[in-house]
Amino acid sequence: MGLQAAFGEEFWHFIFPEQRGMEIRDPTQLPRAPLPDLPKPVTVSDAKPELKVWHLSLDEAIRTALANSEVVRVLAGAGAVSSGNTIYDPAIANTGIDAARARFDPTFQIRNTFNREEVPLGPVLRGDPPRLGIEGTRSDAYDMRLGLSKPTVTGGSLNLGVNATPQRSSAGGELNPRIPSSADLGLTQPLLQGAGTAANLAPIELARIDTERSFFQLKDSVQRLVQGVIQAYWALVFARTDLWARQQQVEQGQFALKRAEANLKWGRVDISDVAQARSALAGFNATLVTSGANVLQREAALRNILGLPPSDGSQIVPVTPPPKERLTVDWDDLLRTAETYRPDLIELKLILEADQQQILLARNEALPRLDASALYRWNGLEGRTPDRTLVASEAGQFTGWQFGVNFSVPLGLRQARAGLRRQELILARDRAQLEQALHGAAHSLATSFRNLAQSYDQYEAFREVREAARVNLERQQAAYTAAYERPGRTLYYLNVLQAITQWGNAVSDEALALVQYNTELSNLEQQTGRILETHEIRFVEERYGSIGPLGRLFEDRCYPLDRRPTGNEDRYSSGTEPAEKAFGLKPPTILGRGKPGPAPMPLPGAPPAVPGIPPPEDAPPDRPAMPAPQGNPLRPPEPEDGS
Repeated sequence: MGLQAAFGEEFWHFIFPEQRGMEIRDPTQLPRAPLPDLPKPVTVSDAKPELKVWHLSLDEAIRTALANSEVVRVLAGAGAVSSGNTIYDPAIANTGIDAARARFDPTFQIRNTFNREEVPLGPVLRGDPPRLGIEGTRSDAYDMRLGLSKPTVTGGSLNLGVNATPQRSSAGGELNPRIPSSADLGLTQPLLQGAGTAANLAPIELARIDTERSFFQLKDSVQRLVQGVIQAYWALVFARTDLWARQQQVEQGQFALKRAEANLKWGRVDISDVAQARSALAGFNATLVTSGANVLQREAALRNILGLPPSDGSQIVPVTPPPKERLTVDWDDLLRTAETYRPDLIELKLILEADQQQILLARNEALPRLDASALYRWNGLEGRTPDRTLVASEAGQFTGWQFGVNFSVPLGLRQARAGLRRQELILARDRAQLEQALHGAAHSLATSFRNLAQSYDQYEAFREVREAARVNLERQQAAYTAAYERPGRTLYYLNVLQAITQWGNAVSDEALALVQYNTELSNLEQQTGRILETHEIRFVEERYGSIGPLGRLFEDRCYPLDRRPTGNEDRYSSGTEPAEKAFGLKPPTILGRGKPGPAPMPLPGAPPAVPGIPPPEDAPPDRPAMPAPQGNPLRPPEPEDGS
């Protein structure tokens, strides 16, 4: 096994053997990625987690996400995923421009060849006395060819060549050494296929368009990042508000169950009322657990899109209240703005520009080949005569020229014409795609436009519903308390339980409608392509040093590294109080608490008081703090003011 491992390395082989099997390494042999030291994530099973409070404003959340956007993330359901775009993509695409320009770079080449050749001759007579033998001659030659060629934007090629071939022979000759030389200056210019600047510069234009497309793809993903941060932030605000409402329902249900059990002892109600109160409390507890889990999920989604670890020992508390003002939106202005600034529409427009360049190339390929060429040559010769005299031709004494016109064409040009038709059809298809994208954008804007109005109208309606539900809850409690204090009246606690449920749902619905309204505002900004501008977010180009035209001989040149989004300017109001307080949350009054009142008279047939058990009071003298049930780790502080 050791010998096989030693000789199994590729560099040991002079001839590489066939690969007759698949070599798959064990995952433990791969490099390990560094893992952060993270605390255990909070779950609904944790009764009282030790968490520091992090008051996070919406502006700070957006700024944090932008700072961690090396790989741009977007919101996807209850989490965030990579958009597939990075801040390096435009700089990577930008290198294609230089790659396309390299076609017109001059090319310098020099070739040096040293040659020695000995040719045997025989038989010959040599020596004294003469005898047959084999002799030979030796010749030495040096061939130097220097060339410089430069393609032109018109499709032609300018060439300069210098050749020198010194030769020396042991057999002698009229000139030994003999040094012939020449200098050529030539030009080849296409007259049909390959002619013109438009077709020859088209690859550079295509590379530029590709760079622009890469940037607008990055911008689109950054816009979705900002919109996702806003959506995740408002979702967390709603989840915390909903949690508060469910906690109030549990507290109301606990008091209701305690009162029903006390009334059962004195015969005011039967066992069905206690069962009803217990069932309602169990439902409230189950809903509370779900709401607590939703808070954790929404905070996790916000952490994910911000680029933060899933847990760091802190609890995010939003402190930016959702704006409640109604924004007037002009429909025609929305359409014009979206058509101009939406990155996905801009990308389709750039694709049409690229199609036009491809058609230029295809039309050029569909032309016959007709090239004109011209060449002028200067020839020279120098060497030594047998008497060792150096002779040489004069400069420009021997010249020559050449001119030609070459024509070639595939009969039918079917391949080139098919390629041209293909590009024309692609252009028609992409125009239809742009029209469809505009059609879809208009419908998306119309949906957001309608949702914006609907969400705000629902917010105003649910605000009235919440006030009415609160009044109804207090009135139902008052009616039940009045019936409780007056012997002979039947107690109907079902109305109180229904009022508790309706009030909690109304609080949740009002908060949901308002956060949906603000989320739809950000969605509308994102669909018009102006969400970055409204938050004062720009892109900056960072640069880095890399190898320049002269290699490592001189200092490195600077080139684009990335297009990084800057931080946003403050736009939203924030404070130090939890954002859910903006809804004016105030627990409904539980009538009867803190009022001892007269002991109720037992109804006819009610069991007498049990010795040693005092008669039940209407409520404990002090309002007890009802703890959240096991499994709910988040309990936001109760607001002290509001309506």
